[in-house]
Amino acid sequence: MIQAVLIDDEPLSREIIREYLRPYEDIEIVEECNDGFEGLKAITQWNPQLIFLDIQMPKITGFELLELIEEPPSVIFTTAFDEYAIKAFEANAVDYLLKPFSRERFDKAIQKWMLRKNSEQVAWQPSASLYPPAARQNRVVVKSEGRIKIIPVQSIHYLEASGDYVKIRAAEGAFMKNRTMQFFEELLDSQHFIRIHRSYLVNLNQVTRIDPYEKDSHLAVLTSGIQLPVSKSGYARLKEALGL
Repeated sequence: MIQAVLIDDEPLSREIIREYLRPYEDIEIVEECNDGFEGLKAITQWNPQLIFLDIQMPKITGFELLELIEEPPSVIFTTAFDEYAIKAFEANAVDYLLKPFSRERFDKAIQKWMLRKNSEQVAWQPSASLYPPAARQNRVVVKSEGRIKIIPVQSIHYLEASGDYVKIRAAEGAFMKNRTMQFFEELLDSQHFIRIHRSYLVNLNQVTRIDPYEKDSHLAVLTSGIQLPVSKSGYARLKEALGL
């Protein structure tokens, strides 16, 4: 039996998907969720092969939910917003159903997923480019001790590469996220967050001074007193951003 989770804040949309799935006796909806918080809990509990996911929902968006899952299942988006479609396909979504969608269109999405499942194609690949510019500047969502934490970007001091993760240092503490530094470079506003070193991305508002260190290198001193290494190329970017 194939287990699926349905995540959508609109009861009517969930009802339509349930009805369209009735002919597929080998697909079982193990849980229905009203928002991304419930969705994360359900995915963690059931580890489903497939999820039907809305994008604009209360609390966190569908994209933010997928960010919190290290190995996301196959995703069929069900949404009223068409502006994310191309990027969703580029990130390897199975399909993108624009509400209201017909049974025939739904069946095509299921058949597409069946073909993908049998051919073992790669799963969802999160990308910061999925977010519209305004959304990229507001917040970062992390999972900490089993709970979802929403961090306003203005409270972030700096980000540090740490193996396969990025460590986010913020006013609220330190948090780990299974993403790359490139992901955050694309996500955060480049006017406020500067890549000063291959391992560090800093909030300009936290920089109090730049001290010389070794040959062709410097240290960025933050308001907290923390010193971060600045590479030669990072120093050039930092000077330009600060208007020096």
